[in-house]
Amino acid sequence: MRTLESVEVVPASSTDSGDGETLSIVIPARDEADNLPHLLRSIAASSLRPIEVIVVDDDSTDDTAGVAAGFGATVIATPPKPSDWAGKTWACAIGATRATGSRLAFIDADVRLDASALDRLVAASAEAGGLVSVQPFHELDQPYEQLSALFNAVAVLGSGAFAGRRFGAPTRAAFGPVLVTSREDFDRVGGFARVKGSVIEDVELAQVYAAHALPVNCWLGGGVVSFRMYPHGLRSLLRGWAKNIALGARSADRLAVSATIVWVAALAAVATAALIAVTQWVAGGRPPMVEIAAYVLVAAQMLWLVRRLGSFRPAIALLYPIPLVVFIGVFVRSAVGVALRRPVRWKGRALPTDAGWR
Repeated sequence: MRTLESVEVVPASSTDSGDGETLSIVIPARDEADNLPHLLRSIAASSLRPIEVIVVDDDSTDDTAGVAAGFGATVIATPPKPSDWAGKTWACAIGATRATGSRLAFIDADVRLDASALDRLVAASAEAGGLVSVQPFHELDQPYEQLSALFNAVAVLGSGAFAGRRFGAPTRAAFGPVLVTSREDFDRVGGFARVKGSVIEDVELAQVYAAHALPVNCWLGGGVVSFRMYPHGLRSLLRGWAKNIALGARSADRLAVSATIVWVAALAAVATAALIAVTQWVAGGRPPMVEIAAYVLVAAQMLWLVRRLGSFRPAIALLYPIPLVVFIGVFVRSAVGVALRRPVRWKGRALPTDAGWR
């Protein structure tokens, strides 16, 4: 991976995004009454106005539809879902059938956009073609949310989405929170019908675009596209990341995952060596200068990485063994669930995890 240089943040507009382009935004939403106001306000304040904002209410049990309508969005209730479709792909497909723009943006309800974001995304899509995706910058508010540090890093590193830029290989991964494509390319590949049963529709859709010789570009949100993932407490954070790890096992690039495992193991080894050396020093051994120096260097590298992915504090990098232990615990629990083929429950639905590693 060419690690997170500024070129990988959503680029500034370099083409006239208003030159005959019209943008339709499709928001699949299941129980998103709390998140939708942030996204819809940011769209309303955008320098590029979409011709329509379509919120697809995916059998919500809260006031998702009422909130969306209150902000002037077009609200569609999903018809009964066919048994061979996943919930999100069905909602996105229904929204796409109603969209009339020359470009389509599929945006998760917890995303928030800078005023320039839509301009940048449409321009990037017009220039690159194919599929453009964004991993949003993770905005954190409560102290417990800082425990997402390792999860964020592993999600980006393990996706392999940026590795192709360095080695000349096409990208075959995408980030689901923001997907932008032209209507022409979307129809050419067959849209979400090609990945209708997938719970990792972003990755599989990227592979469909690549199979049609269409480019797939991945960006980091930087200060342009952000989200707040788990604002409802530590339990929701742990369950949410457990779900992501379990489902990510289905789409993982083995080379990228292997490299990420080595990196996590190195983090653990350095922390363990430092702890042992300090313990021995307290008992009368040699000063642990080498081990402490290695620990500080690893913490600095961790800070450099996670500050590009979210609003993480320096303390979480200095105390990185804490989020590391949390990550390993969640990973082990998820791995056991995948091995036993236990489905993951999320928002009242059972999501399968039995497709295995690719």
